[in-house]
Amino acid sequence: MEAGVFLGLNDTTPPAFIAEAAGAIEERGFHAIWVPEHVVLFEDYEPNYPYSRDGRIGGFGKGMMEPFAALTFLAAHTTRVRLGTAICLVGQRNPVYTAKQVADLDFLSNGRVNFGIGLGWLKEEFAALQVPWARRGQRADDHIAVMKSLWCDETSSYDGELYKLPPSIMYPKPVQTPHPPIFVGGEGDAALRRVANLAQGWMGANIEAEDIPERIATLHRFLAARGRAPDEVKIYTLPNRRPNADRCRRLEDAGVEQVLHMVPMREIGETKAALDEFARMTFA
Repeated sequence: MEAGVFLGLNDTTPPAFIAEAAGAIEERGFHAIWVPEHVVLFEDYEPNYPYSRDGRIGGFGKGMMEPFAALTFLAAHTTRVRLGTAICLVGQRNPVYTAKQVADLDFLSNGRVNFGIGLGWLKEEFAALQVPWARRGQRADDHIAVMKSLWCDETSSYDGELYKLPPSIMYPKPVQTPHPPIFVGGEGDAALRRVANLAQGWMGANIEAEDIPERIATLHRFLAARGRAPDEVKIYTLPNRRPNADRCRRLEDAGVEQVLHMVPMREIGETKAALDEFARMTFA
């Protein structure tokens, strides 16, 4: 099984610390580094965060780094480990600029990008960006179609209901062809249908090991309906509880190919000790 590392980078993680942690991750053979996205957070918001009991997001201080800036810095301090967004909120971003950031990061990292995407849960963030909350699923799909054209076509264009791109030229193209793999985050049927429709991977979070086989079976049904084989989609997960060796084995038996581990980012000795522990349990 592969092991990834989820890093919450913020104002308490200075550049030298991030660079040393990235080197430690790569030295231990982890497959990927993943970073999240929220451009702004709020003291007062509707508590709809899906991965905590009280619906409130925690663990990131007052904010987090912009993912492509963070991943570009990580790319400059590594040579092998893959670099992923977990997740990029594509529906609240301009798709042309996002396509450019993904392509340039893939170019600069020599083809190491995993593009994790999701719809977002924080309505107040959409409002702050003056992006409509309604129809955000369709908007995200339109944005992905725009990005694929920009990555793959010599002259790109798109004529969708919620986004129109006139004939345009964008270079450099990504190193990976036809484009960096897209991983869809989310656990419901709508997310799994989006995986089957447009993605190369699924990233589920906070799912118990005993529950994930049903989600994988549902994904496989959606893939079959689209004429796609199960092995066309990689399955990654960020567990809802601190993983141990037994849980990792159970996830692997269910079909999970990569487990993401959250590591503390307070002091480098603590970070390295956690990485050693996760490497032992995952690679055993």
